[in-house]
Amino acid sequence: MADKKTASKERPAADKLAVSQRIDSRVESNPLRRKMEPTDWAIKGELFLNCSCNLFCPCVVSLGAHPPTEGHCHAWMAIAIDEGHFEGEDLSGLNVGLLVDIPGRMGEGNWRVAAYVDERSSQKAYNGLLKIFSGAAGGTTGLFTFLVSEIIGAEREKVEITRDGKKRGLYIGRKIAGEIEMIDGSDLDHPVMITNSKYWMGPDIIAAKGLKSKVRDYGRVWDFGGLSAEICPIDWKGPKA
Repeated sequence: MADKKTASKERPAADKLAVSQRIDSRVESNPLRRKMEPTDWAIKGELFLNCSCNLFCPCVVSLGAHPPTEGHCHAWMAIAIDEGHFEGEDLSGLNVGLLVDIPGRMGEGNWRVAAYVDERSSQKAYNGLLKIFSGAAGGTTGLFTFLVSEIIGAEREKVEITRDGKKRGLYIGRKIAGEIEMIDGSDLDHPVMITNSKYWMGPDIIAAKGLKSKVRDYGRVWDFGGLSAEICPIDWKGPKA
């Protein structure tokens, strides 16, 4: 009888695995998974975001293993491409906005994402940016093929990004209007920052907070004023770069 009681309390084998291992174990069996087609691409610039966490996003330090402070993560992201290319097509100067809806831990996947691609992009650049941000192009963003369960929308838009001193802004018509500001450190010339991290975006993350920040699209009505934000220099590459 003792053996039966012990067995009944044992957790299923899958629950004993680390989050990353549980993801890996189900990736290949998912028929809806977007397949990677490794390409030659690279992006340098800056990513910044504002999310629903009421303290600095725990995903940065825990690498997505810790739950968001509210149990879910709602966010907008802005990507300003200073230099970049996709299979020979220039991406420099283009902007991308993302709406991201994550139901739990970042590392457990099931993300729902909408992409807003700069209306100035050529058709090849537009297609390339969608491949990069869906993970299909491989490389730095290749993990999106198993983190993102659904692309809820992809469209050309006027994507305005402002970078003025300690402030950043993303404006996409009436759909997203987001403004964030760096958090001052003890030395006012240097904001609060996490450095040398293993975070997927990049090793150096500047802590920030939302100012006026609203999302109104795809049935989402979100307000992030006063909530967690971050700014990250990015240097991403495809597997063939």
